[in-house]
Amino acid sequence: MTSAGPQQEARPALEQSWRHSEGWIEEDAALVAGRARGAEVGAVPIGPGGGAALRFLAAMLGARSVVEIGTGCGVSGTWLLRGMAPDGVLTSIDLEPEHQRLARDTFTDAGFAPARVRLIAGRAMDVLPRLTDAGYDLGFCDGEKTEYGDYLAEAIRLLRPGGVVAFDNALWHDRVADPTARDAATVAVRELGKRVREDETLVSTLLPVGDGLLVAVKL
Repeated sequence: MTSAGPQQEARPALEQSWRHSEGWIEEDAALVAGRARGAEVGAVPIGPGGGAALRFLAAMLGARSVVEIGTGCGVSGTWLLRGMAPDGVLTSIDLEPEHQRLARDTFTDAGFAPARVRLIAGRAMDVLPRLTDAGYDLGFCDGEKTEYGDYLAEAIRLLRPGGVVAFDNALWHDRVADPTARDAATVAVRELGKRVREDETLVSTLLPVGDGLLVAVKL
């Protein structure tokens, strides 16, 4: 009879620790309702662990101006707003006006005034070039994975020095670490990680929360 190797023993413990971390900060009724709206229309939001990380980043930066790609039904935006300065404004871009209508309900449930959120319906790469250079403290990207490289270039332009960009799904359902996974979305997320890691104008880290959160500070 052979004993289990250290990796085999570690996997159940790692899974348990991941679940503990994801639920460490519980979501309230507004976030739960927003998550349910997202499930109904197929707009899968960031997980609780990633959302808590976004709130932390916004609070750490004292963020007053944040741009988000992928409004969904307002879950990530609510996490961001809860970390931002009381007078901060979230600019959120989504291709689906219906998703943004539902997001408004989530923001209202969470107690945010309409003036705190600027919703723009449209394709991210049509909207981002119209936004102000160095005008944002934080950028969060959860849009089309094959456009992540384009979002990075725009984020570097839009962020002030010391600003932060964060990409959700940086592990992409465990496919990024699998060298045999070569679909377009996986390749794009994998290439994004390489670009961020090798860019000398950025200081980056990959946080193993949710489906992975790639975070970088603009020097």
